[in-house]
Amino acid sequence: MKVGTVAATVVSTISHRSLEGKTLLLVDFEGLDGQPTGAYTIAVDTVGTGVGERVLVLDEGSSARHILQEDDAPIRAVIVGTVDAVDRAPAAS
Repeated sequence: MKVGTVAATVVSTISHRSLEGKTLLLVDFEGLDGQPTGAYTIAVDTVGTGVGERVLVLDEGSSARHILQEDDAPIRAVIVGTVDAVDRAPAAS
């Protein structure tokens, strides 16, 4: 799983039947320092998040499809949670 911030909503007028009624969001992943990495994915929203929110993304195709119970869907990533906080361990001295 990865932590990221929802950067935008993705609109697709033509899509696979398994995506009908689902919200697609562009997520910018963050590194261990909490800063954006520039790496991103398009994920199916399962928790009702929006632009600007920090989210937990399951970024593994078969697991994502399992969450949605759609084994033949062309889905790689799903948003499975909203992140309230990330507690980082203090740096070793």
